Amino acid sequence: MDKKTRSLLLIFILITSFVNPFMGSAVNLALPHISRHLGLNAIQMSWVAMSFILASAVMMVPFGKWADLRGRKRIFVVGSAIFGLSSLVCALSPNWEILLTARAIQGIGGAMMFATNMAILTDIYPPQERGRAIGTNVTAVYLGLSLAPVISGFMIREWGWQSIFYFTAFPILFVSFLTAILVGQEWKDENAGRFDWQGAWLYVVSFSVLMYGFSHLPGWVPGFFTFFGLLGIFGFAKSELRKENPVFDVRLLKTNRRFAFSNLAALINYAMTFAITFMLSLYLQYVKGLSPREAGLILVMQPGMMAMVAWFSGRLSDRYDSRWLSSAGMALITVGLIALIPLGAHSSLLYISLVLAFIGLGFGLFSSPNTNAVMSSVPRKLLGTASATVGTMRLTGQMISMGIATLLLHLFIGKESLANHLDQFIAAQRIAFIIFVVLGIVGVWASLVRGGHQWME
Repeated sequence: MDKKTRSLLLIFILITSFVNPFMGSAVNLALPHISRHLGLNAIQMSWVAMSFILASAVMMVPFGKWADLRGRKRIFVVGSAIFGLSSLVCALSPNWEILLTARAIQGIGGAMMFATNMAILTDIYPPQERGRAIGTNVTAVYLGLSLAPVISGFMIREWGWQSIFYFTAFPILFVSFLTAILVGQEWKDENAGRFDWQGAWLYVVSFSVLMYGFSHLPGWVPGFFTFFGLLGIFGFAKSELRKENPVFDVRLLKTNRRFAFSNLAALINYAMTFAITFMLSLYLQYVKGLSPREAGLILVMQPGMMAMVAWFSGRLSDRYDSRWLSSAGMALITVGLIALIPLGAHSSLLYISLVLAFIGLGFGLFSSPNTNAVMSSVPRKLLGTASATVGTMRLTGQMISMGIATLLLHLFIGKESLANHLDQFIAAQRIAFIIFVVLGIVGVWASLVRGGHQWME
């Protein structure tokens, strides 16, 4: 591939990497406006956000394998088209049922994009330049998270909640169209066998049941779903070991130490960090009495620092062992979480801002090198699977993190108003941060024991 086409494809991938997280943050900000317009209750509001995450998480691994077999560019193009078109449907939705369906379909399109973008980058860049490309891509993700509160807040106020869906639809449709026309090369496993439909369906159903159950804990019914989801995942893993062309090669987790522990580190990283913003958003608005806009300006310190550091750390991972970079990043996050444990009613906003920036520094130092480690640990024929696995670890970690936070709020406050139980909220927040610190210590261990740097062509 010539340098011009490679740079063009990188730009297309960066656009999708910016839009996907932007959409997630923008929708969360728009939920009150969507609720008033469509008359939604609290449960319906939560599913507007959750339907996208759930659909993305359960479909990413099957689409990663499908991309390895049938072509990564093809899945990327189709996924971009699905994402863009479903965004238009979201904007035009007259009721909750259509909006929810469109959001789930949008999540499927997002899964197809995220299952292939890292794989394509790894395909088109040589090993010694992958870290820079991956770091640039991770920076685009964090820019989407950082700019979403500012851009979407203005758009929602001036043009309504529908504008955020139009804003994301047209650039993604543009990317899909131009990629199909201008990029002639395809990347896939030329010796591919049949797609494992049985394994794919077992994975999708089991993972859906697991994520649904865990996200609704505590309670007997969610516990029932969580148990049978785990049972299904265990059955899936056993059946995949016996197949010649599994939808997910479980043997990688047994035989490829670098792949297994880098993914474990990613899972733990998101499990210990994703709910930080959720908990601190409630803390800043209820305990400190800030407006949503004022709270957002403080919370943006973390993704803002991530965006600045991720590009630089990606370049470093081309020169230095990603094990040490990622482990150092995870250690910094853990120290930052320790600093958040004492937060109380009289804590300084400057202190909170500095701690969030410190956590963002650690996150940025961890993410790009760790992703580079995963993508460099597998042969080319499995790049789609590796890319999808990274995305699945991210989404699963996010669900675990929110599950921990939600469970603690339920135990300490229950269905009472949070505004009337601020002391209980602070106690729940402290326990959450303590749990995340323990996860961080395990994460540092997982990151260190993965083994030294090793590139695969």
